[in-house]
Amino acid sequence: MLTSGDIAELDLGPPSGREAGFRHPSVVVTAQRILDAGSNVVHVVPLTRTIRGFGSEVVIEPDRSNALDRVSAAQCQHVRAVSVGRVDRVRGNVGAVVLTQIRDVISLILDIPS
Repeated sequence: MLTSGDIAELDLGPPSGREAGFRHPSVVVTAQRILDAGSNVVHVVPLTRTIRGFGSEVVIEPDRSNALDRVSAAQCQHVRAVSVGRVDRVRGNVGAVVLTQIRDVISLILDIPS
């Protein structure tokens, strides 16, 4: 079962324009109560090793919990819904602090008041 904050390896399919695509690790941002209910669709934010310094990115340092091998950036501007069938495996988890940072950026992008 997936957990909020998990870094899932998945195939995002062929990209169009500047979309993230193909195989990417992505952070699961769906609320835990939705995941616990057995949702077959989850919301993810793709990761990239190319740090661009955009305000829509959250930089994630590698550590034992997230199992990243290099500094990566969560591309919050690319948040999307995907079938759980696209998830190949879970690599690690970003933890509560980074997950909150990612969700805060998504809220800004979507103009959701905090």
